[in-house]
Amino acid sequence: MANLSASPVIPTEISDPVNARILAVSEDRIAGFINEPFAQIAFAAELPEEVVIERLRAMLSAGVIRRIRQTLMATNLAPGALVAWRVPSDKLDSAFSYMVNDDPFSGHVVIRSTDVDTPGSVYRLWTTLKVPQGFSMTRHCDFLAARVGAEAYRVMPAKRLFALGVGHIRRRGMETGSRSDKPARVLDTNIIELSALEWRVLTALKREFTVDEIVANPWRSRAREVGVSLDEFISVAHSLSARQVIGRFSTFLEHVKPSAAGERVTRYNALFHWRVPPGREIEAGREVGRHHILTHAYWREGGAEFANVNIMAVAHGTDKEVVLAHKSAIDRHLDGAGIPVLYTNVFWGGRSEIKPSEISPVEYAAWARRAGLSPENVASADLSRGAATSESQPELAG
Repeated sequence: MANLSASPVIPTEISDPVNARILAVSEDRIAGFINEPFAQIAFAAELPEEVVIERLRAMLSAGVIRRIRQTLMATNLAPGALVAWRVPSDKLDSAFSYMVNDDPFSGHVVIRSTDVDTPGSVYRLWTTLKVPQGFSMTRHCDFLAARVGAEAYRVMPAKRLFALGVGHIRRRGMETGSRSDKPARVLDTNIIELSALEWRVLTALKREFTVDEIVANPWRSRAREVGVSLDEFISVAHSLSARQVIGRFSTFLEHVKPSAAGERVTRYNALFHWRVPPGREIEAGREVGRHHILTHAYWREGGAEFANVNIMAVAHGTDKEVVLAHKSAIDRHLDGAGIPVLYTNVFWGGRSEIKPSEISPVEYAAWARRAGLSPENVASADLSRGAATSESQPELAG
């Protein structure tokens, strides 16, 4: 006889219609700081908030969602770059593991390849890197290169951003060449200094949510953690959002690896490269960035190692030919806009791990001592500033 008192099983697959509606909003549609983010997701998905909370809790528990958190515009909080590493083949796996497990400041870690030998194809390991304010990115990269046996590396800071929003579910089945009516807006990468209170609020904001924290009005407990009233916490958070320090409230799915339920969100991760004439980078970036398939688009200087490309973008998909069709549509659009493409290439992502980059100057100093960096590396930070002292800035755990 069936147990009629048993609780119903809550669907956790991303293909479930209700879950898909939630994820289409929650991946990248909740911009800035929101007082009640789960209520906002529910409103946009046209579902009751209790259903959204129930489904998010279930998907997080099942490992289908790998994290839920308030993201930051880290490019405005710590100098960052995309770094390409030339590592001997026999050291590639160990270098990948070191960047993932032993460098808190490396975020996305990806092994990439090209379909044919091209400029830069010997650079197989790619990482995003944030080095907190007051420390040297060059010395950090020199240290990592020595540790992993890299023969060379290329640091490519973002000069401007044109697209930033990872929404895999809503991009499924997207029409090839789909783009906005207007060119993408330009986001600067200026570094912003914060007060001690702002760092404390930011620390509480950015921490991943546990299953038990997925509740209505989730910031109440975070305000208690900081030691301020809910009104003050919300006021500081809105101020940070207005200064473009806050990114989006987001649920994160696995990019390539199968979920705990065996489903893949995407299969192909493509890094597109274009070289346009000097002086036309912003114009080209705004035209590239208006294409909806792209999760990221930047002006970065690839240098001679990468045929002097200056516009880069990332797209994901489950079918390689479809991803390439989107790339071709972008190429045709640039041509129609009168922007010459002097060179282009595609780097495909293989093995990958994604984690938030640490951005705390205090944590960097502590990590450097543990890792055995020279004293001058640690001393290069200006720890006299209020936001970078152990008393005033809590540790930011990626």
